[in-house]
Formats: sequence, C-alpha cells, structure tokens
Amino acid sequence: MNIDDVPKHNLTKQNIIFEAVSHGDSPYRERRLTPEERDRKQRSDVMEAADRGDYKTAIALLSDLLHRHPNSAIDYNNRGLMYFQCDRTEEALADYNKALELDPRLDGAYNNRANCYAARGCLAEAIADYQIALDFNPGNLRAWINQGITYRDMGLYDLASENFDLVLVLGKRLKGRVYAERGRTYHLRGDWNLAIADYNRALEQLSNSFSSRRYKKQVRRWLGELQTCTIA
Repeated sequence: MNIDDVPKHNLTKQNIIFEAVSHGDSPYRERRLTPEERDRKQRSDVMEAADRGDYKTAIALLSDLLHRHPNSAIDYNNRGLMYFQCDRTEEALADYNKALELDPRLDGAYNNRANCYAARGCLAEAIADYQIALDFNPGNLRAWINQGITYRDMGLYDLASENFDLVLVLGKRLKGRVYAERGRTYHLRGDWNLAIADYNRALEQLSNSFSSRRYKKQVRRWLGELQTCTIA
C-alpha cells in the first residue's frame, strides 16, 4: 500500500471543499464572501471531506474549483488523488499529467503518478517518477517511503530498508507508516523478531484519523500473521 500525497504538503486547509456548488446557486455567494475567501473555504471543505473518506464530494468540489481556476496545478493534483482513492486510475493519471503540464516541478504530482503506476504493476515507471519527485524535493518523505515499498514489491528488500531508515533520520513525521512498512519488509525477508518490533512501534505511532484507522487494521493483520506462525 503506497502512501498517497494530496500533495499532503499541498492538500492543506490553505490549498484544498464539502458540497458541490454551482455558479448559479452557491451558498458562498449568499454569504458575500470574496472570491479568495470562497476558494479558501472550499479547499478547507475538500480537506474535511477527504479526511472522512468522502471522496465523491471532494471530487465534485475540486471540479468546481477547477472550473474557476483551470490553471491550478495543485487542484488537478488533488483531484487526481481523490480519483485514485476511488480506484479511478485513468482519471487520476489524466489529472496528474495535467498538473505536471502546468507545473513540471510539482514533486507531489510525480509521487502520486508513481502510485498509479505502481498500482497498475508498472514498477519501473513508478521508481522513475519517485526519483524525479526526490530530485526536485529530497525532503518528500512520502516519495522515499513509496519508493521503498516499490523496491520491496520488486524483491529488493535491502534497498527498501535503506529508504525506510533514511526517512527515520530525515524527520519525525510519518514514523508510524515507516515502522509498519519497514516491519513488512523484515517480515517478507524472514526477520520476524525485527518485524514484530516494528509493527508494535507502528501501532503506537499511528494516529486515529480515518486513513490511519484503516491502515492500523492492515498492520494488525500483518502482526497477526507472524504471531500465528510463532505460536505454531
């Protein structure tokens, strides 16, 4: 499971909407908000919709934003992520490509497009896009993690572990994800004690957001697999 970017450094309350709004009948217009205030409000509502897993609403709201701002690379990138979350990879790829056409240095869009490639089994293309993201922004922790996951899917466990170790050195963010994915790498490599330790660290570090709750279930399944094997 790769980590999606909204770019999560870009899908923030400053860059990201709740209910689809039309130009003719908009609750924002009734409140007499300025265009800038309306955009900020919609992007905040998109963030809230995404956080609760309401991707259909987020897509509708981002589409409304793009109707008004057709040259917004960030909004294309963010809508692409919402499509990806709904398994609509063709539409996601189209939005990521458009985002990169508008802003060829948008590292989060390379990371997201790489996730699409990885989901389709195009691992070499995914590795290449993660590397471009990292060339533009070496501090993109999600790209480091996702590249590590893809290395692992290719059976390159040592390279995968190096990526995860590097993220732990680079910063404190996403530690729960890093421990879980490094644990999975140890698990598949046969280092079961190291895997169990990392899975437990991950469960301690992961938050209680919607996406983290789903991810915790996966980590518990992985941990359960090992505990069953060790008991047996």
